[in-house]
Amino acid sequence: MAIEIKGIRVTLLLLLLLSPVVFSGPNDGLFRIGLKKKKLDQINRVAGNIDFKEGKLSKDLLRKYNLGDSEMVALKNYMDAQYFGEIGVGTPPQTFTVVFDTGSSNLWVPSSKCYFSVACYFHSKYKSSHSSTYCKNGTSADIHYGTGSISGFFSQDTVKVGDLVVNNQDFIEATKEPGITFLAAKFDGIFGLGFQEISVGGAVPVWYNMVNQGLVKEPVFSFWLNRNIKDEEGGELVFGGVDSNHYKGEHTHVPVTQKGYWQFDMGDVLVGGETTGFCSGGCAAIADSGTSMLAGPTTIITQINHAIGAAGVISQECKTMVSEYGKTLLEMLVSETQPQKVCSQAGFCTFDGTRGVSARIENVADESSGKSSDGVHDAMCTACEMAVIWMENQLRRNRTEEQILDYVNDLCERLPSPNGESVVDCHGLSSMPNVSFTIGGKVFDLAPEEYVLKVGEGAVAQCLSGFTALDVAPPRGPLWILGDVFMGRYHTVFDYEKLTVGFAEAA
Repeated sequence: MAIEIKGIRVTLLLLLLLSPVVFSGPNDGLFRIGLKKKKLDQINRVAGNIDFKEGKLSKDLLRKYNLGDSEMVALKNYMDAQYFGEIGVGTPPQTFTVVFDTGSSNLWVPSSKCYFSVACYFHSKYKSSHSSTYCKNGTSADIHYGTGSISGFFSQDTVKVGDLVVNNQDFIEATKEPGITFLAAKFDGIFGLGFQEISVGGAVPVWYNMVNQGLVKEPVFSFWLNRNIKDEEGGELVFGGVDSNHYKGEHTHVPVTQKGYWQFDMGDVLVGGETTGFCSGGCAAIADSGTSMLAGPTTIITQINHAIGAAGVISQECKTMVSEYGKTLLEMLVSETQPQKVCSQAGFCTFDGTRGVSARIENVADESSGKSSDGVHDAMCTACEMAVIWMENQLRRNRTEEQILDYVNDLCERLPSPNGESVVDCHGLSSMPNVSFTIGGKVFDLAPEEYVLKVGEGAVAQCLSGFTALDVAPPRGPLWILGDVFMGRYHTVFDYEKLTVGFAEAA
């Protein structure tokens, strides 16, 4: 499947370069790599989102590090939107800035054989002829993302991560990077930390080889992201364990439910302490260091954006549904029609036993003539399902018919824009509610200052909602992507041996 979280267009890019510093803490057994940090007036979010490839999600951050018997790589914070770390490929090491991405599994960097993609001329390129440990492979590789793609071929060489040297590592030399995504990106490549199950070409991920070659004491890595944009330190990614200085209290660990991504089960989502009603029966979630924002079903994201006063693009289908059919849908709910059957009984969707699906039927003549649906019926089915959930939520609060219809109509106006962005009032943070996620039976809160991203300074400053819409159909969905908005608030531990993900308050 191709799931797209589109980036937000932003213009001005200015950067302040700080020379990288390499140092080791006194007698702490840690090896650290200080990274240069780029300070920007605005962030180019087109480059910041590298979406799902057949299940690969939108990407736009990076981080990494090691400690004691663990390895550390410091992270660079790109205005709370992207984090970068450096690795070396080959002997002697050729340096690349990469996104450490738990939502994918391959390592790729631009190749010196990339001749016809403009993006390659703005990034470091791997030169196999300059490495004494290079081993030719040549197998072609192709990765498609929602906002870009890369293609090239596999090679094998050593990969240096902090003070660790991984031998005989397969990686992709990218020879084509079409489009603006990678042209504007502040990273050279991507360092996947997901499972081998989603690795293109079945390549063994770098992290697997770290474990298999005995380079780390424990098969565990953990992220600490520094969300203070004024700090030069972007954070640290620890290989081989956790740093107790990075978190407070104890971690809540939940089992990985599907290998590929670091996927787990999540419970209810609360806005201002009140249930949204959508995930009370459970939703799937992924901890993804490669996504800056927090993505979830449009139905809930719209409720959240309404609660925080975010302004998006009006959905005509949604408003039409409310104005023409709102009372009918509400009457069906009041008459105790099963909520999941309302839209099918109203004729907008069919019912597959668990949920409504589009009632669109394409005949053979239309198919043979090359005609395609305009998607109107799909949109109406989706609008109906969202309206029913919103109505059911308000009925539980004993609201009147007028109040419910006004509320649902207002939510229609808060539906995210096609690019996913929603703008909020920078001066209104104090009046915004907390948004909370239930994981492992514990509630994890996000305060307004933690889920609102500020772009720019002074009169040109703009505040963006950290929530963006992503709809994944069952059985894979509904799905939440807990990106850096969440991981910045909560220190995250990925346990490869126990197959768990753990969260604790970040220090």
